[in-house]
Amino acid sequence: MRKLNRRQFTQEAGLAFLAGVTVTVSACGGGGAGDGYSPTGGGTTTNPPPAPTGSKTGQISANHGHQAVITAAQLQAGGAVQIDIASTAGHSHMVALPAQAVQEIRDGKAVQTDSTTTDAHMHTVTFNAEAPEEPSRY
Repeated sequence: MRKLNRRQFTQEAGLAFLAGVTVTVSACGGGGAGDGYSPTGGGTTTNPPPAPTGSKTGQISANHGHQAVITAAQLQAGGAVQIDIASTAGHSHMVALPAQAVQEIRDGKAVQTDSTTTDAHMHTVTFNAEAPEEPSRY
């Protein structure tokens, strides 16, 4: 099985439709939590490696093998970070957090942000989800 980017898929599907071939598309859509949606690898049962000591790991909506980790060094520095949450999912999403968000995460406050869109889906990442206050949005 070969991987196609969106443009290649569209071109080949168009040619298949013109030729009268039936095209079946599977594993498309938004992928709600717990539905096993896996656009390109990974899966809801794929366990990412444990995060390093002193780091913070975010909870990821509709997760299928991603992991969002801010290292202890990044938390200590308190500057803006960009995190690739690929882990074992087989594809990447980026999460950008400004310095203020990193400092709030370091201080134990809840922070929520959306990842970039890849393979027609994105994820919401929440750090310190157990914090009692409503998360700050970035």
